[in-house]
Amino acid sequence: MLVSYKWLQEYLDLSNISAKELGDKMSVTGIEVEGVHYPSEGLKKIVVGKVVECVPHPDSDHLSICQVDIGEEELSQIVCGAPNVKAGIKVIVALPGSRIAGNVKIKKGKMRGQVSNGMICSLQEIGFSDSVIPKEFSEGIQYLPADAVVGEEVFSYLGMDDAIIDLSITPNRADALSIRGVAHEVGAIYGQKPVFKDEPLVEVARPAADKIKVSVAAENDAPAYQIRIIENVKIAPSPQWLQNRLMAEGIRPINNVVDVTNYILLLFGQPLHAFDYDQLGSQEILVRRAQEKEALVTLDGETRQLTTEDIVITNGRIPVALAGTMGGLDSEITDKTTTVALEAALFDSTAIRKTSQRFNLRSESSARFEKGINRGTVGEAGDVAAAMIAMLAGGEVLSGAVVGTEEVVENAVVTTTLAHINWVLGTELSVKEVTDVFAALDFPCLEENGTFTVSVPPRRWDIHIQADLVEEVARIYGYDKLPSTLPSGETVAGSLTANQQKTRDLRSLLEGAGLTEAISYALTTEAKSESFLLKASQLTRLDWPMTEERSVLRLNLISGLLDDIAYNVARKNHNLAFYEIGRVFYQEHDPLKDLPQEEKHLALAITGEMIAKDWQDKSVKVDFFTIKGMLTNVFVKFKVADRITYQKAEMADLHPGRSAEIYLDEVKIGFVGQVHPTVAKGYDIPETYVAELNLVALLEAEVAPLVYQTVSKFPTVSRDIAMLVAEEVINQAIVEVIRQAAGKFLKKVTLFDVYQGDNIETGHKSMAYSLTFVNPEATLTDEEINRSMEKVTKALIENVAAVIR
Repeated sequence: MLVSYKWLQEYLDLSNISAKELGDKMSVTGIEVEGVHYPSEGLKKIVVGKVVECVPHPDSDHLSICQVDIGEEELSQIVCGAPNVKAGIKVIVALPGSRIAGNVKIKKGKMRGQVSNGMICSLQEIGFSDSVIPKEFSEGIQYLPADAVVGEEVFSYLGMDDAIIDLSITPNRADALSIRGVAHEVGAIYGQKPVFKDEPLVEVARPAADKIKVSVAAENDAPAYQIRIIENVKIAPSPQWLQNRLMAEGIRPINNVVDVTNYILLLFGQPLHAFDYDQLGSQEILVRRAQEKEALVTLDGETRQLTTEDIVITNGRIPVALAGTMGGLDSEITDKTTTVALEAALFDSTAIRKTSQRFNLRSESSARFEKGINRGTVGEAGDVAAAMIAMLAGGEVLSGAVVGTEEVVENAVVTTTLAHINWVLGTELSVKEVTDVFAALDFPCLEENGTFTVSVPPRRWDIHIQADLVEEVARIYGYDKLPSTLPSGETVAGSLTANQQKTRDLRSLLEGAGLTEAISYALTTEAKSESFLLKASQLTRLDWPMTEERSVLRLNLISGLLDDIAYNVARKNHNLAFYEIGRVFYQEHDPLKDLPQEEKHLALAITGEMIAKDWQDKSVKVDFFTIKGMLTNVFVKFKVADRITYQKAEMADLHPGRSAEIYLDEVKIGFVGQVHPTVAKGYDIPETYVAELNLVALLEAEVAPLVYQTVSKFPTVSRDIAMLVAEEVINQAIVEVIRQAAGKFLKKVTLFDVYQGDNIETGHKSMAYSLTFVNPEATLTDEEINRSMEKVTKALIENVAAVIR
């Protein structure tokens, strides 16, 4: 909310309070001030000039040579390229040596051989945004009022001798989305009561009810709705003071009628809408819900397909406006308008919010209806607007407002006690101090034996309960005056939970292995979310995503790591190793009704060289076993390595021959493998290996207690065995057969050689294992070892069709 300091001064005495001091004070009393802007800051030597003579430039088809009176003895020649420059107008002149917007310095010079002593400025060139400049001057220079004094600084004529206070309004303080609301707030801070000098309403004898009939189909859609009729208006530009006020607040001036509705929006926080009465097509206004697929062409020229969730203003048959959001094109105010139907209403906030979101039509009006407006001044705002239109457009206000619905608003009564206030705030306030606070807020208050019965006016609809009153006392009394106290009680040493400690240890392990932690967005595209799935799930979509790249919640962590790898590879970083610990979002039920289930995962992604080439070592590229080894270290850390098994993975996003699913006991907890070359090409990355685990399953896995075993004093015995097996037989299956057949003295099985090539039958591979045996109670004999090896050989032949070499 932008607030004009000079506008506030019309209702309060701020002569001894600067805009900066006011902003600081408001910030410490509950309404944050983001900054104070001075429109004329940085500008100098910009004055009022009068174009006395204007002739075309002899060497240009778009330049004009102007003789301009700037209040000096002689006229000043300025070459101007504006299409609307002409003799007899008063303009903005930047003199030689002046500073305009952007800290640009204006110098005396020549344009196409003609001397130019300065510059005739547009509003853009002195700091106004294109979005607020009246359309008639948007492509040219600004005309100043006829009474502007030649030679004086222009700032007072354009409202630039002001300070604009930028307020950050929270939803609970929507009362401050109006100048009157801010005036009440400032008055409470400085112990003043604002005095509003509204234009008095003068009505003619002709009743408005003879011109229009108003009805509301459902009162809860529009609890308050009324129309005033103003006849014989003449549409014209607004006076300069009104245009200045709107532009300072970020609103483009349109014409005297529309500008009044926007002025009242700022003053009261009450949205209004003006219809061209003669273009309504009937003498009836009906407020109702739209019919399914009913159409309305809005002021922006777009055809809107409506639903039953939309509240519309109709002429009894067809919609003429989208309630609280945007008017209809056919009934807008134009230069030909002579009779205005002025709407003042209160609409259902939920319906307005849904409509504005669905059509992406966020406006000053819809924002106020969504957050709430003062229900007590709906009619008053309409009356003041009608009076101003009559004054500025020469119209006649017909007698009486035609009311469709009307809400009787009473002050809310809230009670609190002095003891409760002091207990909550830790203060020792007296009855008088609390009473003075309520008086400053202009809340009628009755005190009896320390109990305050407070009557809260409708302009502060955010106050309902006792805690609200305590907050108001704290704000106005001063947060800086509240006593500081230290918390009492015993201190308790902080500690990590078991899962937090395990996660911290996991990070240390991975970083010790050379990986770097990455943090990726939880929002991604549908395609990326549906890749690398650990389990099937529905997507959780955002209703209003900022971009399509951030439209759904992720179902995996790997796609984010691959984005990180692609980003680094594009910048010539090739040896990369990332890990991420984060949540994925599974949706097993209706995404429109149920929240997704969050599950913590661990993901790894590596590419490039594991060992870089130097004078001593050859380079070694990462491969499947590099990342599998990292995972093995993780499983050892979690003490579940002996319960982990691998099975062939059937995932379209992974290389079919270099991937595996990971199981903890009988439960699938992850996968590991090379990114499929087609997928890697889509990310524009080289050969990359990834893994993803359900970290929750690891954290919650039951671990057998550590049992101490003495080191055997008897020697170990190692035997090697080599075999030919079919190519599809996996190491895991062979190790399991060996362990089951070797007996209780087998301590370790190690694969030390795998070979395919010459002298090996096609479709087969040679695998060699070292088996380590030990008996903790006696020395093993050759007979015992031989028996175990015979059992192993027989089991391998029977179970995996091995040919022992």
